[in-house]
Amino acid sequence: MATSEDSLTAKDTVKPTAATARYARKKLAIVAAASGILNRDGIKGMTLANVAASVGLITTSVTYYFKRKEDLAVACFLEGIAQFDALITQALQESDARSRLRRFLDLWLDLNRRIAAGDGHPVPMFNDIRSLQRPQRTVVVDAYMRFFGKVCQLFGDDEFPWLDDNNRRSRAHLIAEQIFWTVAWLPRYDVEDYDRIRDRMFDLFACGLAGTGREWNPVALSLQDILAPTEPQPTPRETFLIAATRLINERGYRGASVEKISARLNVTKGSFYHHNEAKDDLVVECFDRSFEAIRRIQRAVTGRAENHWWKLSTIAATLMAYQLSDRGPLLRTSALSAVPLAIRYEMVRKSNRVSDRFASIISDGIATGCIRAVDPFIAAQMLTMTLNASAEISWWVPQAPLSAATDLYAKPMLMGIFTP
Repeated sequence: MATSEDSLTAKDTVKPTAATARYARKKLAIVAAASGILNRDGIKGMTLANVAASVGLITTSVTYYFKRKEDLAVACFLEGIAQFDALITQALQESDARSRLRRFLDLWLDLNRRIAAGDGHPVPMFNDIRSLQRPQRTVVVDAYMRFFGKVCQLFGDDEFPWLDDNNRRSRAHLIAEQIFWTVAWLPRYDVEDYDRIRDRMFDLFACGLAGTGREWNPVALSLQDILAPTEPQPTPRETFLIAATRLINERGYRGASVEKISARLNVTKGSFYHHNEAKDDLVVECFDRSFEAIRRIQRAVTGRAENHWWKLSTIAATLMAYQLSDRGPLLRTSALSAVPLAIRYEMVRKSNRVSDRFASIISDGIATGCIRAVDPFIAAQMLTMTLNASAEISWWVPQAPLSAATDLYAKPMLMGIFTP
């Protein structure tokens, strides 16, 4: 007599009918098309109509699979998380942490090769997850946290005795964010360069940027002296921009509605539009304010006589302090995915100029020997993302004090992720 377990096994092994196979293929095609649109336009710009047009269907045909665009967005995010989960699961089969990390990078870049060759569809960026409402957001966040738990396992159980839970989580967060951020700069390279990129990224992860004999003892400069020498307190307009930046970082571009921004500032919606023609204008101003803060800190340090290792670590420590100060944080780059393309290109250009200044400091430090010989461009991109990620320490490393951000984020980037 068959047991219930036998019945379940038999049921699970029944081959799908032609109809269900067609349904699955069409659904996957819709998700694939939607993922590309989601990356380009965010949830705000993705519609069932433009997804339908991209796969040669009418809108009502798409609603047969997904009733609302939020349901389709959830399917995209879950499918993307599943792809990353498959990569990390395979990487975890390696015998040691360094091999696991290198394998993870290799698998990710190989997936990008296949996508470039037309053998796969774009992996959705997760920038807009926080724009989702419950219960959809809960479903996606739960799936992401399961993936994140596996990233934490890259370091093994007892391979690094000094690695406490705070360090494990912050370093796993760094790895994940660096992987995701490659979509911003990887298109500058040909697929033939991907092996080199893997090697350069792994080298930076494993060994950091510090030259021989350099120690970790950065001291953050006074933000008051750099950012507000004439106005100790933020102006009303800056207070408005700080609140908007924080809300966009917390809820995403779409989740930070005009109503929510106005409510946080205790002003009317009409007052908001009196000072802002549209929300896009506000996002641009928040980005410009963030870029200016980075530039001021860079300028305050680069003109000094100290060596370039001191300059790089001091800028990192000062920007970490800014992220967690009353004037912070910086607007996260995730907001870029939802703003109109014309605005996005301009903001990316400005972001690259900020990153290029980091590359210049790194190049000069390599020339003088205080910074290791690394790829300055890739190192600058990874440093920029490290600074960006540190603003979320309360979310990813909730047990750590905010004052630990420099050691939990900047130190592993500059000294090496496997270094105590």
